[in-house]
Amino acid sequence: MTAATHLVHRTATTDPAPAPATAPATAPAPAILELADLHVSYGAISALRGIDMVVREGEVVALLGANGAGKTTTLRTVSGLHRPTAGEVRFCGERIDGVSSHAVVGLGIGHSPEGRRVFADMTVLENLHMGAYRFKRLRQEDLERVFTLFPRLAERRTQQAGTLSGGEQQMLAMGRALMGRPELLLLDEPSMGLAPLIVAQIFEIIKEINAQGTTVLLVEQNAAQALKIADRGYVLETGRITMHAPARELLDDPRIRTAYLGETTP
Repeated sequence: MTAATHLVHRTATTDPAPAPATAPATAPAPAILELADLHVSYGAISALRGIDMVVREGEVVALLGANGAGKTTTLRTVSGLHRPTAGEVRFCGERIDGVSSHAVVGLGIGHSPEGRRVFADMTVLENLHMGAYRFKRLRQEDLERVFTLFPRLAERRTQQAGTLSGGEQQMLAMGRALMGRPELLLLDEPSMGLAPLIVAQIFEIIKEINAQGTTVLLVEQNAAQALKIADRGYVLETGRITMHAPARELLDDPRIRTAYLGETTP
């Protein structure tokens, strides 16, 4: 064996093998919504007391809390219906806390409000047209998307909204918000007052809306259902964020199970 051959042989057999490459850590998705030290007051009453929250693109984020905790106020502040007394609301990195509600819709935020708030004397189709008012013309593909998600609305397109069942009105409120092609959909108590079977349908539709690429911020009293479809969750108590964790951790947390799922500690 020549010296050169011996050197090659020794190097091949004694040099340590290279370390396996490690997969790079996945960077978090960019923030679509950021609330920073947000305060909102009604006269002398403080509704939000310095909350911080981040919703990232593609997520479903659940906002939980008892009645009066400030959940609806949070959504109404994001959508421009309330002005904060301090702090910031940022959408896609830009401040929107001074933007009017109709301009917020134009930026790409849809809001399905608590209590549905459909236009009772207008037909289903007319309500959906109202959701698309930011555009110069109604896009047929937007209407077809809503009718695919909510086939009952297609069946009742000429029916007055006030004559629909509660579940159908909830579908209409969500469909109307989707007609604005939102990047971020705010849902306020979508299961309120609905039968369990309809509740299950609504949550399946929320999952599908998210799968189609719409980020969702969900306010919901039904904590178990909300956390089952959410990526992360925040707990709001008397205007302050008291917990924030991945949804699975919150669902397994004894404090959440006692306070919001009706379970008792042994």
